[in-house]
Amino acid sequence: MRTTVRINDELLRRAKKRAMDEGRTLTSLIEDGLRLTLARSRSGRREEVVLPVSKATGGVRPGVDLNRFGDLEEVMDAS
Repeated sequence: MRTTVRINDELLRRAKKRAMDEGRTLTSLIEDGLRLTLARSRSGRREEVVLPVSKATGGVRPGVDLNRFGDLEEVMDAS
């Protein structure tokens, strides 16, 4: 099938060079790119990432209010 698409000039230049370097047509390069993109999006789901949860105990130093920048600044300056 024939169709017309608009492609960024720089991207088209790079695609033509890649096709030439690989000894293939621009059409076959574009078709492979579309196949890869469509196959990837078909799976649709991303792998679930489980983030670690800290089991540390403790907390804020006595007298430090995390809502007051001045308290934090004093503690940092004392270190």
